[in-house]
Amino acid sequence: MDDALIEKLGILADAAKYDASCASSGAKPRSGGKEGLGSTTGAGICHAYTPDGRCVSLLKILLTNHCLFDCVYCINRRSSNVRRARFTVEEVVELTLGFYKRNCIEGLFLSSGIIRSPDHTMEQMMLVARTLRRDHGFAGYIHLKTIPEASPWLIEQAGLWADRLSINLELPSDHSLKAFAPEKNGGTIKAVMGQVNERIVEAKEERRRFSPAGQSTQLIVGADDATDRSVLETSGTLYQRYGLRRVYYSAFSPIPEASSVLPVKPPPLQRENRLYQADWLLRYYGFTVEEIASGGEGGMLDLSIDPKLAWALKNRERFPVDVNHADREMLLRVPGLGARAVDKILSARRHTRLRMEDLGRLSSGLRRARPFLIAADYHPVGGLTDRLDLRQRLVTPSSQLSLF
Repeated sequence: MDDALIEKLGILADAAKYDASCASSGAKPRSGGKEGLGSTTGAGICHAYTPDGRCVSLLKILLTNHCLFDCVYCINRRSSNVRRARFTVEEVVELTLGFYKRNCIEGLFLSSGIIRSPDHTMEQMMLVARTLRRDHGFAGYIHLKTIPEASPWLIEQAGLWADRLSINLELPSDHSLKAFAPEKNGGTIKAVMGQVNERIVEAKEERRRFSPAGQSTQLIVGADDATDRSVLETSGTLYQRYGLRRVYYSAFSPIPEASSVLPVKPPPLQRENRLYQADWLLRYYGFTVEEIASGGEGGMLDLSIDPKLAWALKNRERFPVDVNHADREMLLRVPGLGARAVDKILSARRHTRLRMEDLGRLSSGLRRARPFLIAADYHPVGGLTDRLDLRQRLVTPSSQLSLF
């Protein structure tokens, strides 16, 4: 690899670090076979640690950080004074294959600034994926960031070669998007999401390949004055209307020579974490946005405790629940009980009345769940859910770690 390519890689890999929507869950297993190259597993490829501790990686870069747009929150905006670079299609293909053969990566995440035109940019990214697949038999994971303003035909072509497409909405409201990113249009972005969703559904019905790992988007948190409630309302709409696989939340990071309309300080990172937890409740635990938001104040989530516990503490009259009789919906609302633990409880109680000892084997979160449960041999003494200090009893105080 020559020095010029290494320099480009340093610039464009660093420029891509602000995009959070690069996980690859949902990709179907695929192997290049004897004549091809690479593979992807059901667990997917992402630059992160999986729940079982494996580190999976991908080449995460921009095709270029040159951009015609001037989004005020973006480090690569037109008016930004940053070092610029641009890969050719051939260079991205060379890097991907080279890193894969050296066992450094398992796939590619490719985004880009807008160069020449949206169509030209989308075509270049599509050509990277097509060249890898068709000319080199690459069967690893490919995630392409789509350009909403590009031709629908080009976006559909991209979906034929990529495992996942993502279209970043960036901000939760059309008002904020118009103020901070005047060249972008929320209606256009959502129209493309709808188009991609239709093709994904059609492909599944016809058993053909089109973005098999679905589509995702990213919302920047803390750049505008949107509350957590409004952020989650936007996410809920995206899941319901466009079948998104994931919404990613990225805490706003102050950038050099920033516009005066942007906040000087970033939001607490814990806010991003709470939104991810709330998003999980929204998708898998049957909570509504209103219920999640009610656990906090003024439309903002409680930063000191997770959203499920916050809701439970404000709805104490619904607890404790009997693990031997309660339905799945209510058990999912018990702090400390995850979906897998609830399913194990429902399965086990068909054969026996569950005791606290049994629950300890079925769930690792029994300490937090205990005040909210009734078991065959246990009933909270003295109305634990009525205790004024219940929150303090359940929340482990933070402590300073020692280096020695």
